[in-house]
Formats: sequence, C-alpha cells, structure tokens
Amino acid sequence: MDFINTLFLLGGLLISLSILGSRLSSKFGLPLLIIFLALGMLAGEEGVLGIQFDDYSLAFLIGHLALAMILLDGGLRTRLKTFRAGFKPALSLATLGVLLTSGSIGFLAMWIFDLKLPEGLLIGAIIGSTDAAAVFSMLSGRGINLNERVGATLEIESGTNDPMAIFLTIMLVELMTGEIGGAWETVLFLFQQFGFGLLIGIGGGWLIAKLLNWMDLAPGLYAMLALALGFSVFGLTGVIGGSGFLAIYLCGLMIGNQPGRHLNFILPVHDGLAWLSQIGLFLILGLLVNPSDLLQYALPSLVIALALIFVARPIAVFLSIKPFFRFRWRELGFISWVGLRGAVPIVLAIFPVIGGVENASLYFNVAFAVVLLSLLIQGSTLSLMARWMRVEVPIGIRPNHQGALGILPTNDYEMFVYRIENEQLDGQQIRLLRFPSGTLISALFRNNVMLHPKGSTELKLNDTICVISRNEDLDALNQIFSGHSKLKNREAFFGSFTLRGDALLSDVAKAYGLVISSAEHGMTLSDFISRRVGGHPVVGDDVDWHGIHWVVNEVDGDKIIKVGLRLY
Repeated sequence: MDFINTLFLLGGLLISLSILGSRLSSKFGLPLLIIFLALGMLAGEEGVLGIQFDDYSLAFLIGHLALAMILLDGGLRTRLKTFRAGFKPALSLATLGVLLTSGSIGFLAMWIFDLKLPEGLLIGAIIGSTDAAAVFSMLSGRGINLNERVGATLEIESGTNDPMAIFLTIMLVELMTGEIGGAWETVLFLFQQFGFGLLIGIGGGWLIAKLLNWMDLAPGLYAMLALALGFSVFGLTGVIGGSGFLAIYLCGLMIGNQPGRHLNFILPVHDGLAWLSQIGLFLILGLLVNPSDLLQYALPSLVIALALIFVARPIAVFLSIKPFFRFRWRELGFISWVGLRGAVPIVLAIFPVIGGVENASLYFNVAFAVVLLSLLIQGSTLSLMARWMRVEVPIGIRPNHQGALGILPTNDYEMFVYRIENEQLDGQQIRLLRFPSGTLISALFRNNVMLHPKGSTELKLNDTICVISRNEDLDALNQIFSGHSKLKNREAFFGSFTLRGDALLSDVAKAYGLVISSAEHGMTLSDFISRRVGGHPVVGDDVDWHGIHWVVNEVDGDKIIKVGLRLY
C-alpha cells in the first residue's frame, strides 16, 4: 500500500511540476520537452528524488503507448487538403531523407567512436528520423503560422518517417546479433512496414470515422471509442508486420477529416491525452538516463548533433526535395532547421538494449544527448528562424471561442464569439454589416451586461458578440471582425491592393504599364503565378515581377483566388 501511495504522490507531483513548468517555457523560450526531460532526470537515481528506474522493457511499452497517442492526435488535426502541397516532398523526406541522414551520421559516428560499420550505422539509424511529438508540440506551441507548403511537409514527414527508421534500426540490430534473414526477407520487411501501415491505417480510419458518425453515444464516450479503436489499428498492424505508428497516424487523419459532431467531443479530450502522453513519455525517458553516464559521451555527442543539424539534415533535405519539387531556398532552409529529434530516437535506442547488443548503453546515451541538444538548439530558435527565412504567414483575427451547437449530425451550426477590436466597427450599426447568408447574432455583451442586439444597435470597441453560423462562413466572419493592427500586418505582408486570380495577364499588364510576352497574353494572373511557384500555390507565395511583389492572398485547391500587390 505504501508503494501505491508513493507512486501516486510522486507521479502527481512530477506531472504537476511539468505542467507548471510551461510558464518557464513561455517566459524564457525553453522548449517544453526539454523541461519534461530535465524534470525526469532530476527525479532520477542521481537527482533530487533518487528514484531508481532501469526497466527498459517498461519504458519501451510506455514509449509505444505514448507515441501512438501523440500520432493519433496529430493525425486528427492534420487536414487532408494540405496533402496536395506537402505529401510528395514529405514522403521523399520520410524515406530517402531518413536513409541519407542515417547513412551520413552513421559514417561519422563510426569514425568518432571508433566503431565497426554496422555499429556506426546503428547510431545513424536511431537518430535519423524527426520526431512527431517534438514537431507537433513546437509548431503549435510557438504559435508559428507557416505557409501551407512548409507546414504540411514538416507535419506529414514527422508522422510518416518512423517506418524507415524502425526498419533500419531492427535490421542493424539483427545483423549485429546474427539474427538477420536474407536480402529478400529484409526487403519484404520494409514493404510490409509501409504497405500494411498504409492499408490498415487508411481503411481502418475510414471505417472508424463512419462508425463514430453513425453512433449515438454519450459525449464523453466518443473520445474513448476513437482512442480504443485507434489502438486496435496500431496493434493489428504491428501483429501482421506493418508499422503501427504509420497506421495510427493515418487512422487519425481519416477520422479527423470526416465531418461530424463527434469531432467536437473527440478533439478536446485527445488534446489533453496527447499532452499527458508527452509529459509521461519524457519523464520516463528522463528517469532512465544517468547524468554521469551522459557526461561521458557529451563531447562526441555534441559533434554528432552539430553535424546532424548543420550538415546531414540540410544535405538530406536538399537531395530529397530540390531535384523533384519546386521549393524555395528559404523554405528548404527552414525545413532543414526543423529536423527536431525527440522521443522516437530514445525509444529506438532501447532496441539495442532489449536485443542484447554489445555496449548498448552507448547508443542510448548518445541518442539522449543528441535529442537534448536538438531540442535546445533547434527548438528554442524556431520562431527566430521562421521570421528569418520568411516562411510565416500573418495570422488574421480568429474567434475567441467557438463550438458546435450539436443539433445537426453533419454541417452543424456553430457559435463564434468575437471581441470587437476593429476601430472601423466602432459606432457601426449591425444592419450595415455584410454578414454571410444564414448568419445570426444571438447576443451582445457590453461592460459585462448582455444586450439584445437589433439592426439599429451600434457596436462599440471591446464589445463581445456571439454569432451563430457555419464553419464555411468563418473566413468571411473573420474578415468582418479583423482588428486594426492585424489588418495593418496583413496589408504590410500582402499589399494594399488586391486583384482577382482570374484576371487576364494582358489586362493587368496594360493597367500597370508592364511588358509581357506573346505567349502570356492569354494567361490569367493565377496561371502565371502558379507556373512560377511550381504548380501548387499556397497563401504567402510571392513572385517578384517588374519590381512588384505579387503575393498569393487566397487559394482554393491549386487555383489562386486573390493576389495582393506589395509595392516597394
């Protein structure tokens, strides 16, 4: 009984400190995952609490459960429409990129640690893939609004690159323990990892989404059912030889992109579960490591980490993307910088320990040190690098709160709550606002008092207004309530003038005194810019033409709807 009470006490204390530590993250710019790892190390055998924990098998199990939960939540929040711009380059990074990174770092590790070739390559394989937990956490936690091409590539890559890293790690461990099969078995294993992961993840996720949409359950049960079925997909895929990590990410993707009221109950719960998984995972991994052992490998690990960040990752990104896709150099630079390492390399470093590989502590401590340095160097500078590489898109006004009414099974009405910050709306009568058809203002709050709005009611700054509408009208509502400062930021980025994408290039050239070729006379402005950026335009793309920056302001699929003119 004392053990159970102590477990509850220490577990609750560590989780509470981890959550409270988020204040340090926002105040000093430290990555949250660093704080979680540091707390685990402080609570460990050589730390303040002196907790002895060296059960690698249990840590391996917890790691799989936590990563499965994190990937499921990441898939739920990834929009399928982003795949048009990010899927192909992300897939190239998740396969060829991981292979190139692992190989180059493996040869360096072989030389630094005086290892045999398979041993050096094993270090490269362990730290060769980016980490979904780190990428999802950093990009969402920093409030960085990346252009769709870069953001989608990073998110999809981190969610799909685990099969290649797992394949390389298991293959090398089996080679070192003499258990590896023939070349055909090895190739078959790779195809099983990706093939079964794709088929079961997409198929299972589609069926689960249909089931959730059809079932009528208590609100709290939707999230639990989605989690249970997601774990079942993860387990089934692993049992038949596929990648459970890839499958559960794709499963979440299919569930999250099936509209229905079930998502309103699933997403908030899974957000909390994903945070709990990250905290628990990094605390456990922090408990596993001894700082004294870590210090023995600190200097060579620093060399490995710097080579990974500044040489191996950029080269792998360049060779995986530049020959095949139209990315700009600054976009490639930022993608290279966000090669964050996190829980996955540490979990993979447990494979040699469980497999009985000689000198297994080397792999674990090097992986742990590289993860710490990656989070510290790359994670703490993401915002700075995003601004420097100019891959951010201005964030417009968003509702302070929003939620579905839960009345219709699909395409439900939602409540959007805005605070009036746009100075142009001060003194404006409600009936003069151009709301989307079917939109209704349900309440207006002024000085903490609820008013019943009428058409003649004049809005005031700092009023809070509740609007009932559908999600498809959200962009139009955001435009109405955009604050003055945010409007200025958007104008500075997109320009003060806006043209339609279907405007003929010849008409634009005539209006602005520009010169175009005979082949460009029949083209639209959308066609012209799409050709310049490589066929998949995203908001924020800009083309420098005749001293004017033509900035993509709005897109619908691959079609440009609006173009801003930014003059210098």
